[in-house]
Order: sequence, then structure tokens, then C-alpha cells
Amino acid sequence: MPAPNADKPNEGIVGQISNSVGNAVNYVSETIQGKSAEASKEGNKQQAKGNVPGQDSLTDRASGAMGAMSDKLEETKHSGSAEANKRSI
Repeated sequence: MPAPNADKPNEGIVGQISNSVGNAVNYVSETIQGKSAEASKEGNKQQAKGNVPGQDSLTDRASGAMGAMSDKLEETKHSGSAEANKRSI
């Protein structure tokens, strides 16, 4: 989770442009990673509900629930980082 590049007082226009481009790239990357975590979370939620054929035992369902919780944390982390980078563009 890269921190946004803050503009420095004596950085010049080239440095500011470079920071903005870097923040834009980081924003896109974090957004994609957040969406990936969201998709994984939804799949794990279905497994936790027992809706995945062949993965409906109690152990599989518990594993799905734990995976969904972990994916939610990742989704939140990437979403926050994306928002910070977006504000710094």
C-alpha cells in the first residue's frame, strides 16, 4: 500500500507532474486490487453459505467464512489507499 506522494514546496512543476502521475498509477492499481478482493470475498461468502458444489462440508464452509473476512479486510485496505492516492493526484 504505497503512500501518496505529497507535493514538496521546492519540487518544481516536473516533480509535481511526476507525483501526480505516480499517484494516478497507484490509484488504478489499488482500485484493481480492491475489486479483486471484493470478487474473492463474494466467492468465499457463497462457499460459507454452502452454495459451492463439492465444498459444502462444515470445514469448507468455515474456511469460506474466514476467507471472506480476510478478503473484506484487503478490500477495505485497498479502497482506503486508492482514495488517498486519488485525493493526491
